[in-house]
Amino acid sequence: MSDKIFNSPFELGVRMVFLLQTLHPSKVDLQRLVYLDYASIYSADLGGPPSLHTPVPLRGGEYISRREIIEEGLYLMATRSFVDIDATEGGIVYSLGENGTSLTGLLGNEYSRSLLNCCEWTSSRFGSLTDKQLEAVFDKHGLLWGAHFVSSELRTSI
Repeated sequence: MSDKIFNSPFELGVRMVFLLQTLHPSKVDLQRLVYLDYASIYSADLGGPPSLHTPVPLRGGEYISRREIIEEGLYLMATRSFVDIDATEGGIVYSLGENGTSLTGLLGNEYSRSLLNCCEWTSSRFGSLTDKQLEAVFDKHGLLWGAHFVSSELRTSI
């Protein structure tokens, strides 16, 4: 077991439990969770509550690089029934496990309360969008998140 906590499968797995709690009883695939996780931690980028994490430059690409870690975190949380994993004809889907609310109920610090608030906002705002609609939101905002590194000449041609 690594002593690395930040951006670890454990940290992202715990975030997935919070997110799946707010999406309950929905079952969602990995790609949707990747997008919704990003929306939860950088909610201000999308017109939501204050972001949980510092808005670092080039953060728009984070949702792509975290996919594998989120998947590892989901499997880690599934070993303790915090997350349920189901194989369907459409692929693998994830939902809140029977022990999920026990975990989120135990974590009562300020960060956890803010995380729950951001996850609730994210689920309310994006939870019912189709996959194409959700992808369009990220495609549209992806240009904005990296815009301060694009020359003004290029920006006017976009």
